[in-house]
Amino acid sequence: MSVGNYYNLCCRYQGRVVRINDRFGNVHHGRIARVTRNKVYIQPLRRPGFGYGFYGYGGFGAAYGVVLGVIVGIALAAAFFW
Repeated sequence: MSVGNYYNLCCRYQGRVVRINDRFGNVHHGRIARVTRNKVYIQPLRRPGFGYGFYGYGGFGAAYGVVLGVIVGIALAAAFFW
């Protein structure tokens, strides 16, 4: 798939939780926060758990960029949580 196709796919999935595989073997889970012509910004999922003396909550962490040229696969994460 070309970079243009991944750009269009990321634009379509913006605001949704996805799973992105890159060519280095990394798997990125999170919500697509923003898409530019050469990067997609992912807000990683934070799992609920204990921390600082109380039960924490789930949510999203700080967004980080993934270069569109290294992406080898994108799928909606909802398919993996069933």
